[in-house]
Amino acid sequence: MERRLCPTSAIAPGTAKAFPVDGTDLLICNVGGTFYAIEDVCTHDGAPLDQGELEGRCIVCPRHGATFDVETGAATLPAVMPVMTFPVRVDGDEIVVEC
Repeated sequence: MERRLCPTSAIAPGTAKAFPVDGTDLLICNVGGTFYAIEDVCTHDGAPLDQGELEGRCIVCPRHGATFDVETGAATLPAVMPVMTFPVRVDGDEIVVEC
């Protein structure tokens, strides 16, 4: 199911914003004008990733420093499990996520 979340202008390059969608918290990340969607939860300890910093293509967990690649979901220690990723497209000026 596709969800229209917000205009592209709502998420500046180098930032991320969380959205609750049907019981799942999604994190939309803007990496140089390309948008990515991941589950907004650290697989190490459950921390919300929207409280962390986006560094290039990686979001850094604010609690223990695990990083997650926002394109692939791949994790670095102390997390070992990747986060879920979701397809994103831009339709006009709206961010649309398939979840």
